[in-house]
Amino acid sequence: MDGMNYNGSSFFEFLKLDHPGLVPDFSNVDWTHVEVPHGTTVLSLVYEDGALMAGDRLATEGHQVATRDIEKVYKIDETCTMAIAGAAGPAIEMMQMFRLELAHYEKIEGHTLTFEGKANRLSFLLRQNLPAAMQGLVVMPLFAGYDHQQDRGRIYKFDITGGRYAEADYYSTGSGGKDARSSLKKTFRSSGFTRNNAIEAAIEALVDAADDDRATGGFDLNRGIYPTCKLITKSGVEEVSDKEILQAFERVTERRKAA
Repeated sequence: MDGMNYNGSSFFEFLKLDHPGLVPDFSNVDWTHVEVPHGTTVLSLVYEDGALMAGDRLATEGHQVATRDIEKVYKIDETCTMAIAGAAGPAIEMMQMFRLELAHYEKIEGHTLTFEGKANRLSFLLRQNLPAAMQGLVVMPLFAGYDHQQDRGRIYKFDITGGRYAEADYYSTGSGGKDARSSLKKTFRSSGFTRNNAIEAAIEALVDAADDDRATGGFDLNRGIYPTCKLITKSGVEEVSDKEILQAFERVTERRKAA
């Protein structure tokens, strides 16, 4: 069977049949002596209007800086975002394939996937990366969005085999993920958590992670490089401006000085 005879709605399966050489495949290379850029800390949390997703900007290559301004938080469609941690190259390829998966499904079926359906598609793509993950090219995404069926923000975390797990309140992954989660445990509230509360909690968590994890980038004030933050609400995906992120950072540092 070739792509012309494929009747399904998966772009990945269509590509694998019609143009197999274009399918990302990192599994047949010996990576044991190669340093690959890795993204580090990303997080997501829910608040009263939806969900927030944020990440630092540093990518490491062994003990060196690979890049100081990598993008780790991506808009996938009008209702969801994906953040990447782990091997940067395969993670970005997976993000791009995920976008195409959802766009292709909508064109073929005439309607969008549910939030659960989107999480299932990302699980499927993670399973395709398992041979590469077993060689060290691990991709650890976070998936967050606004579920119009449940009328609230939602978060899914994943393991390397494609297992998906719902998180009710917040989660963080990457090298500084544990430190960020410890910070969010202190600041998160299950009710009355506003937009400003959510942004400030996310920034404080990334500051805490950067303080304890050398692979997590903090605020690079000299270069003007700040964490990325996106909000997902009923109205769509909104990029939080650098100005608003910097203001949240200043509130966090002033509060700590006063304490």
